[in-house]
Amino acid sequence: MRSLLLLLSLACLPALALDAVDGTGRRLALARPANRIVSLAPHATELLFAAGAGPRVVGVVDYSNWPPAAQRLPKVGGLSGISLEAVLRLHPDLVVVWRDGTSPRDIARLEDLGIPVFISHPLALPDVARELVALGTLAGSAPQAEVAARQYRERLTALERTYAHRRPVRVFFQIGEAPLFTVSDQSFVGSLIRLCGGINVFGRLSLPAPQVSLEAVVAARPEVIVATDPAPLRRWDAWPAVARGQRFVVAADPVSRPGPRLAEGAAELCRRIDAVRSRPGLTPP
Repeated sequence: MRSLLLLLSLACLPALALDAVDGTGRRLALARPANRIVSLAPHATELLFAAGAGPRVVGVVDYSNWPPAAQRLPKVGGLSGISLEAVLRLHPDLVVVWRDGTSPRDIARLEDLGIPVFISHPLALPDVARELVALGTLAGSAPQAEVAARQYRERLTALERTYAHRRPVRVFFQIGEAPLFTVSDQSFVGSLIRLCGGINVFGRLSLPAPQVSLEAVVAARPEVIVATDPAPLRRWDAWPAVARGQRFVVAADPVSRPGPRLAEGAAELCRRIDAVRSRPGLTPP
């Protein structure tokens, strides 16, 4: 009899909330796993799918092109902004936004309507794993998210052990050509260069993606040039890396989106940098 009463009393208790902390340190609690999730950033879409929440994602924004299944989902906006009406038509019980890519006004409007909002704000490589786990918790896919986070950490750790202490190589990461942009150590790409044992020649600049002059690049004398665009590079004799053909192209998204594919992008970047370490004519910086 006591056992029966205990079971009945437990059944009457409210379900435990699913509790997680978003990228800005805010605590978010859901009474039940989110079943209809809208992602307002391409990297957030990748995080959700990697965390096992892919079947629960019902809407995304433009350029949510990974994994391929995300391309078939309804679009609710893009670089020019989101359509709140399109979001509401999907009846979400969780919206994942990017702090640096979603307007504060849109975030406030969603919250005013009572829609739970998870703010993604990964600034360092470990933040990706933390957000994977948090999103998996809210979506009820915590075990898969834990596995994905562990694999991500292990891949980065293995790359760091392999490459970080090899002979440093001076690296210029090229974005565009006219105007010419690069990355600093404030960006994810800068972190990956350092992990690979490279020295980012513009790493100390304050902006994550600063514009630089051609003269500054020549003066920096990079040994390796890495770009995400296969367009021809202007050839100057003052650039040793150009003269020796030490310019490589890597896929843009895996090295620039703060998602689980950063580990994949890091592996490719490390291989490219390491390929020139033993070439004749490279002078230690």
